[in-house]
Amino acid sequence: MVIAFFLMTVSVRASYVLIPMDLAQKDHLKAYGIAFWVIKNGGTVDWLLNYRGGSFATKWVKNIESECSVRGVSAEVIADGQYTEILSEIANPETNMDVVKLEKAPKIAVYQPKAMQPWDDAVTLVLNYAEIPYDAIYDDEVLDEKLVKYDWLHLHHEDFTGQYGKFYSMYSNAKWYKDQVAEQEEIAKRRGFAKVSKLKLAVVQKIRDFVANGGFMFAMCSATDSYDIALDAWNTDICDVMYDHDAQDPDAQSKLDYSQGFAFENFHLRTNPYEYEYSDIDANFGRNVQKELDYFTLFDFSAKWDQVPTMLTQCHTRTIKGFLGQTTAFNKKFVKKTVLVMGQNKAANEDRYIHGEYGKGMWTFYGGHDPEDYQHLVGDPKTDLSLHPNSPGYRLILNNVLFPAAKKKKQKT
Repeated sequence: MVIAFFLMTVSVRASYVLIPMDLAQKDHLKAYGIAFWVIKNGGTVDWLLNYRGGSFATKWVKNIESECSVRGVSAEVIADGQYTEILSEIANPETNMDVVKLEKAPKIAVYQPKAMQPWDDAVTLVLNYAEIPYDAIYDDEVLDEKLVKYDWLHLHHEDFTGQYGKFYSMYSNAKWYKDQVAEQEEIAKRRGFAKVSKLKLAVVQKIRDFVANGGFMFAMCSATDSYDIALDAWNTDICDVMYDHDAQDPDAQSKLDYSQGFAFENFHLRTNPYEYEYSDIDANFGRNVQKELDYFTLFDFSAKWDQVPTMLTQCHTRTIKGFLGQTTAFNKKFVKKTVLVMGQNKAANEDRYIHGEYGKGMWTFYGGHDPEDYQHLVGDPKTDLSLHPNSPGYRLILNNVLFPAAKKKKQKT
């Protein structure tokens, strides 16, 4: 009925709604929500890559124009002839622009624990702000093969190694920490695993299968490196006694299997259980970058040939403010040569935004915790995105959310 109503309101006049994504846009983040809302209700959206910051366009429908107004999203109604001129400009082989059609709203899952956590996840914040629906899932749903219902999966600020974020030294007596340990140990016992690290290994392997079968996975902060480390440590024990009730394998480093992970190789574990770091993948260890100078740059890609990275880097600026996290950025020397780097801080020799393929699917890792809170500490209040409606850092997250909806053409070989 919703789709029927949506289609019945199409005007007989030939016109389009253009949602600009350059500096003319009042709320970039909610604009993604409009695009999602259109395709979810049976319409289609043209994503105009590199045209005015990666603008959206759709055939004029009265309730689309009204929805933009209600949500505070800037929109321009243009005649069919004007839109034809825009498409002609984009099609010019001398311009680095292209059009991809968004046709089907992806089904979205966010991996997050059911117990309260003393921090907020940037992805759920921006999904809620943009009014993009998602399902929250956790270990039980992953192990019960529920991932097949979804197109896109986000990994919550998580430690997949079974070391509870290595928060032991600072927060082992905190109620939230004890609740987290109790929740995960209960799941592990109920599912027949001897320890939480084995439970998490099974989970990351299921997620790996999800990607191999054509799924899209997006991870931020500690869910990036801890995911790969868990896969690489499949045949050893990297957890000390306070994490899994027995000692770690003294030969764990030599037993790492770098072929298992998506993004990293040749890194070194940081096995001190009281140290707030998993490995030297995280460029934050020993990092000396002043906050005022902490920026990273997005690479430019060929829109007509390399649509995937072009979509993932759509923004109204190529320079993005840096932000810290448990995993802030990726030490360039440990990033696999097969990985596509989409954003980096060249001066600091660190990669911030990387992408790759695995089987039939794709994954993206984004360093840092909250693009609009430089150093988000445990217990800090959540970011109010109404104060940051034009956030470039949050736009990169939403590029990944819309990405699975695109009808992609064959890439250049």
